[in-house]
Amino acid sequence: MVYRWKAVGPDPATFTVMGQPVTVIEKPSSVSGVVRFETNRPLTGMGHEIYRSADDVLADRPADLVARTLFEAGGVESVHVNGNVITVSVSGGSSGLKERLEELFIYYREGVEVVMPEGFGD
Repeated sequence: MVYRWKAVGPDPATFTVMGQPVTVIEKPSSVSGVVRFETNRPLTGMGHEIYRSADDVLADRPADLVARTLFEAGGVESVHVNGNVITVSVSGGSSGLKERLEELFIYYREGVEVVMPEGFGD
């Protein structure tokens, strides 16, 4: 599933996401059933975001999109996001979760039309 973010103002330059890939490093935990992912960009401010189920995802902030995507993968029991660290409790392993995170914010995929503003490049 691809999520598109809305502009925060009338100028297209105010989009909150540019569609760039996110680098994700998967790290094991000393706790069984827990995996940690570190990204190359922050997903929250200074606060912690905790999601115990998909029902806890109420908005479309970056941390919300991460949690929603992970719950949709199945086998995820909870998600905690703080800055650039995502901690996930899993029941069936973490296979495929890293790839979902890496592709989450990519907008221009195969088949997506690149729209140029009128007069661009004149």
